[in-house]
Amino acid sequence: MLPLAVFASGLPASQEPGIIELPVKASTGSAEPNLTRGPDGTIVLSWQEPQGDKTLLRFSRLGAAGWSDPATVAAGETWFVNWADFPSVLAVSGQFWAAHWLQKRPGGIYSYDVNLALSTDGGKNWSEAITPHSDQTATEHGFVSLYPSAEGVGLVWLDGRNTTSSGKEQANGQLKGQLKGQLKGQEHEGDHTEVHGLGGMTLRHARISADGTISQEIELDGLVCDCCHTSVAISSQGPVAVYRNRTEDEIRDIYIIRHVDGEWLAGQPVHEDGWKTSACPVNGPAVAAQGDAVAVAWFTMAGDVPRVRYARSEDGGASFGPPTEIAENSPLGRVDLKLLDNGYAAVSWLDELPEGTGDFRLLIISPDGRQSEPFTVSHLKTGRPSGFPQMQADDNELVVAWTEGGESGKGRGGSIIKSALITWPPETFTSSD
Repeated sequence: MLPLAVFASGLPASQEPGIIELPVKASTGSAEPNLTRGPDGTIVLSWQEPQGDKTLLRFSRLGAAGWSDPATVAAGETWFVNWADFPSVLAVSGQFWAAHWLQKRPGGIYSYDVNLALSTDGGKNWSEAITPHSDQTATEHGFVSLYPSAEGVGLVWLDGRNTTSSGKEQANGQLKGQLKGQLKGQEHEGDHTEVHGLGGMTLRHARISADGTISQEIELDGLVCDCCHTSVAISSQGPVAVYRNRTEDEIRDIYIIRHVDGEWLAGQPVHEDGWKTSACPVNGPAVAAQGDAVAVAWFTMAGDVPRVRYARSEDGGASFGPPTEIAENSPLGRVDLKLLDNGYAAVSWLDELPEGTGDFRLLIISPDGRQSEPFTVSHLKTGRPSGFPQMQADDNELVVAWTEGGESGKGRGGSIIKSALITWPPETFTSSD
């Protein structure tokens, strides 16, 4: 593993990080990768792939020889399969694992539930599906973040129980044409474009014990952006969640909500970008924590300038320093963020290139804010099939996963999951003094 080093202001081109392929035994058509790391360091890669009329949720565990042979959590013909809202598998503690996927519900195009399955033998066998929300409404429930909890597994998700389906589809159609010009290169018209109706999208939380008991199902925020990712990390004080908030004036900045002394506090802005937009950008934040250090990365188009930003807290997320600009003018967002064991942060995003192409990029930031030079992991199409590239820290190295191939607008035709290990030679980093 990479030893602790002090970063220079940039990486010489001749000493860029190494990219070592980690082959994934996934079938053609595989897409929507997700990487998780359990408290014991177990890294799990999950994805969806088609099998006839069914969709499978599959996963592999990272070991000394690379990714294990895939195993299947569940399969179904009526799942809600989406490029931006995808399943996960988490090694919660010991042999206790949890997985989630999305199940369509009759009543509307965007009506679907969260399904959760549990395993008490390390992913060999899985329980019947559990739905963590009790509302039974034909509305949207998704963008789930799982996290290990002393009571079992915790999760936060976006919950549409306060919205109504009538009028939504008409409003979505009206917004489709607006979004293409408004949100540079995002291709967000369609699947998850929402508007504020009689009620708003909410952020909710629940915990599930190993025997399937559901507890602490509560609302965390009563009005949030409809279709941006959530993200959860565990600080020294407890879990922290980040999400894209939404005000009545359509300001959609990134908020953090913290669990302190047994209760969830009110959400607070990580930084007041002041991004005003009438449509959801489908571009959520990422959070990572290490003791009292909490870091957040996110995309914004405040002032009509696309940016990826990063901010760090040293008091468990109670306050943040000024944001650091990671990428400007060309980023599409779709960020991820991880903290390495040595305290440095890795931030990834997609950059836009001509003709519907882009780069999966990442860089490293020292605790005092110095950045390495960004480098390209892979060249991708930037439409929906490329999805959201993923990262996970393995000591001071990075495991990354992404989707290659696929035809924009035609689902997962020709797509395939790819993975790699990112390493840095020690001589790359020199003192800045």
